[in-house]
Amino acid sequence: MFPPPGPLHLKSAVAAVQAGGVIACPTEAVWGLSCDPFDHHAVARLLHLKDRPVEKGLILVAAHEDQLDFLLRPLGDEQRQVMADTWPGPVSWLVPHGGRVPAWVCGEHATVAVRVSAHPVVRALCAACDGPLVSTSANPGGALPARHLFQVRRYFGRELDYILPGALGGTGRPSTIRDLASGSIIRA
Repeated sequence: MFPPPGPLHLKSAVAAVQAGGVIACPTEAVWGLSCDPFDHHAVARLLHLKDRPVEKGLILVAAHEDQLDFLLRPLGDEQRQVMADTWPGPVSWLVPHGGRVPAWVCGEHATVAVRVSAHPVVRALCAACDGPLVSTSANPGGALPARHLFQVRRYFGRELDYILPGALGGTGRPSTIRDLASGSIIRA
């Protein structure tokens, strides 16, 4: 694989997130956009940049399961093990949020998608921010997800607050999304 980001890049990315910014970073398959999921202004800006309706909901990505414990605690041991068997990795699970995430994150759904990333840049960023972050592909609605840094710049120009450098992981497509209750695949 490849190393996590250098300390100066990571410090700049964290500062941007903590200031309510929207940043881009490499993920397992494509470039992604991230922000603090509990900052309404930041999420609204991210949704505007992507031209994405709030009703669709967003994915929360974390460095480790503990960062998602506020959502996973009510689940049974068997359900938690099912998720743990796929993490860290490119599988997002729809779990009941029980009102523990803002509507601007879960959209019109009673569930929210969560993932523990295997990507060292994403993991380092979430660890340094001390919590999960929004993770969504870096592309405006209807455009292909960015697989190269030049595409991120072409799509968003100077509208992003920071771009955390790094290489994409080896996965060929964005994360699979599965429903924890049924086990069904929502997005392959």
